[in-house]
Amino acid sequence: MSLAEFFEAVGVRGFLHARRLGSAASVGFDADAPVVLASVVKVPLAFEFARQVAAGLLDPTDRVHASAADRLGGTGSAGFADDVSYSLRDAALLALSVSDNTAADLLFDRVGVDNVRSLLAELGLTRTSVIGAPRDVLRTIIEDTAAGVPLRALDPLRTSSTTPREMTALLSAIWAAEEGAPVREWMTAQVSWHRLTAGFPPEVAVAGKTGTMPGIRNEIGVARYPDGAEYAVAVFTAGGTETLRRPDIDRAIGEAARAAVDQLRS
Repeated sequence: MSLAEFFEAVGVRGFLHARRLGSAASVGFDADAPVVLASVVKVPLAFEFARQVAAGLLDPTDRVHASAADRLGGTGSAGFADDVSYSLRDAALLALSVSDNTAADLLFDRVGVDNVRSLLAELGLTRTSVIGAPRDVLRTIIEDTAAGVPLRALDPLRTSSTTPREMTALLSAIWAAEEGAPVREWMTAQVSWHRLTAGFPPEVAVAGKTGTMPGIRNEIGVARYPDGAEYAVAVFTAGGTETLRRPDIDRAIGEAARAAVDQLRS
């Protein structure tokens, strides 16, 4: 079964890139097409935060306060009924483990959107753009919905976007950098196991980060095999807008990722 067929079978467009870490070996399908980042944006955010901590620019124990005005709704503190405070380090954990949008907003405030953009430029990820924090993307959705126009948030040419190939390059940088260690831990703590992780056998450890919007289902991550080989995988899909719950698309993401890695291992 070709990589394209995994996506065709569930009625979506798929975009994929996989590379073996420490090697030039890679495989892909539409790997250079622009795709919507959605919550995958929290990965470069967390990496820049970790770099600033390592450089002594931020204290990871400094606290942020999530008030009613900050809560966007959703998982983690974004959906809390009451105000709460936590450390910057825990904000990063919340952003990656449960995709907490409020935690990501508060972390963006401290880290700086421009600094995340500078990180991407430093890594040579010229096709990855960040328009702002999750609250900024939500603002475009509210404005476009009120105006009755197509949502910018679902258009990779008008919102935070990337390519699958650039996301595996980002993962390679995180896995190679000493200051990437906490990011690797936070991604390992992700609670969503229904996409990439579901495609691999239990003995393969997967650290990942999902991204979800109507018609958008993504995940990037690294699969580590018992023999020590590690593979960065980035899978993005577009389509299936009728409902957010599409386990068949989720399964296809994992199965396509596994097939790509199998190609590399063979």
